[in-house]
Amino acid sequence: MPNERLRALLLERRVTPAKLAEAVQVDPKTIERWIVGGRTPYRRHRYDVAAFFGVDESYIWPDALDRDEIVAASESEIIAVYPHRWAVPRDTWGHFFEQAEHEIGILMYAGIFMAEDAGLKRLLASRAESGVRIRMLLGDPDSPNVAERGRAEGIDDAIVAKVKSAIVLFRRWLKSQNVEMRLHGTILYNSIYRADEQLLVNTHIYGIAANDAPVFHLRKMPGGDMASSFLESFERVWDGATPYEGE
Repeated sequence: MPNERLRALLLERRVTPAKLAEAVQVDPKTIERWIVGGRTPYRRHRYDVAAFFGVDESYIWPDALDRDEIVAASESEIIAVYPHRWAVPRDTWGHFFEQAEHEIGILMYAGIFMAEDAGLKRLLASRAESGVRIRMLLGDPDSPNVAERGRAEGIDDAIVAKVKSAIVLFRRWLKSQNVEMRLHGTILYNSIYRADEQLLVNTHIYGIAANDAPVFHLRKMPGGDMASSFLESFERVWDGATPYEGE
């Protein structure tokens, strides 16, 4: 069966089979066999092709890895686990964002711990000035899901006040080039912080403040499904959020 996903990627990116063959160091006829004949390449070549297009190899070849390989790769994505967000050293946050060369993504409701940290905001502004794209998602103060989160944490309307304060504290920072902010009203199961292929995922637990909930440090690995699930979730929230233009 032809590999229509690989064919579509070539067409969408305006890449010829010859150019892809050169990039992954195979014969152009091999590329044709992958497309027309639906042949599955060796894992090294699958990784090279996926990296060339910036997608998961499982998207192009969904049946290439068996269950055990996917589980093993996903387990390898876990770098560290912290029992609480407050247990994550401040230096870890700084080093995490400082490493980003292409993109930083932040998905949360308020994130007052970041909004009030002048040093961390300066670091993010510096990354933006160096060309790193920064996308920030804050909660919509008028969203019923934001209000429900406040009730779940036992702080009621204080959550709305926190979100409004965060918007004000981040608003001036929005003048930095390469920084975008959107407001979302989704049910937030996790706060997600992205630095290129690395993630800090702060779980949300009913009745427990986010600061007391666990954090998982992940790094996207070829064949792994864990990090990509959170990355896809971030994109879905981003696509449905409202751009914030300021008052």
